[in-house]
Amino acid sequence: MAFPATIVILPIGILFILSGLIVNIIQAIFFVLLRPLSKNCYRRINKLLTESLWLELIWLIDWWAGIKIELYTDSETFQLMGKENALVICNHRSDIDWLIGWVLAQRSGCLGSTVAIMKKEVKFLPVLGWSMWFAEYIFLERNWTKDETSLKSGFKHLEHMPLPFWLALFVEGTRFTQTKLLQAQEFAASKGLPIPRNVLIPRTKGFVTAVQNLRAFVPAVYDCTYAVPKNEASPTLLRIFKGISCPVKVQIKRHKTEELPETDDGIAQWCKDAFVAKDALLEKYNTTEIFSVQELQQTRRPKISALVVFCWFCLLGFLLYEFFKWSSLLSSWEGILFTVLFLFLVTVIMEILIHSSQSERSKPMVLPTQDPMKQSLLQ
Repeated sequence: MAFPATIVILPIGILFILSGLIVNIIQAIFFVLLRPLSKNCYRRINKLLTESLWLELIWLIDWWAGIKIELYTDSETFQLMGKENALVICNHRSDIDWLIGWVLAQRSGCLGSTVAIMKKEVKFLPVLGWSMWFAEYIFLERNWTKDETSLKSGFKHLEHMPLPFWLALFVEGTRFTQTKLLQAQEFAASKGLPIPRNVLIPRTKGFVTAVQNLRAFVPAVYDCTYAVPKNEASPTLLRIFKGISCPVKVQIKRHKTEELPETDDGIAQWCKDAFVAKDALLEKYNTTEIFSVQELQQTRRPKISALVVFCWFCLLGFLLYEFFKWSSLLSSWEGILFTVLFLFLVTVIMEILIHSSQSERSKPMVLPTQDPMKQSLLQ
């Protein structure tokens, strides 16, 4: 059942923003007072604080939209998930790939210790971006001279994490669109590389740097492939708010870090080969509807996310009731105006969060008939 977005966004937005601000303030206090004394103690407490906020988004996927995530992997990998440090690479197919990753991390018990490499602008997003900054996400400026230093510094800080962590890296560097696919196909054709049809060509510098710096304390690389049925629209944050469900399939192949090549060129080629294999897997799924030969693992949506949302709802409801009772805010025009402005601000912030999660929308391209190479690439 789909719900009008405006009806849903406002109450959920009030819940998420108010609870998020409370979490952010507590995170800031612990960051200033506790982190200088014990970084590991701060990280353990911050994990719980982070999860108390991020579980609200897990609830949206699991219980509100009812998105079913099917996980395909071998039993050994499934048992190790959440119990070891891992570098996670994935094709960047939809607007909420990161949120699907959070769901899998939550199922594995490491949601609060999940880290990702993201563009710098994300850390300025109200509530969500601030929580990522406190969780020690690594933010890049897309300037390799600066980013290489940021990556190495971020990796060094992860070495003594007291809890198992996942480090997520979208090596394609951007989300998949038809326009970007055409550009990738043209580049591949000009360089004599395999022509992709379902993924972009990976940008390997970050992956090479990650492997070389993490090899000593990260035992595994999780090679994830993400797909939705071709007759289904990819999930977006807006569609989730509307309660629109869709199935999502994820395959995870575990590779021991020690078995990856030693040289930079070898690691880069390994990454390129992994994406050629992803492309073949997705092409097979699109043509045969058979996704993976790996075992389908049984994962259940947790009740903890619903419990967290209920607790936040009760706490904030009580605090707001007491505040309005104490302030008599709605008994004057000034108070009513303040309330309206607050609701407007919540709506604006939620629209910013939704907009920031959306990929560039590609318009259908009409190519000149005299360019046979471009026409053949699109076929």
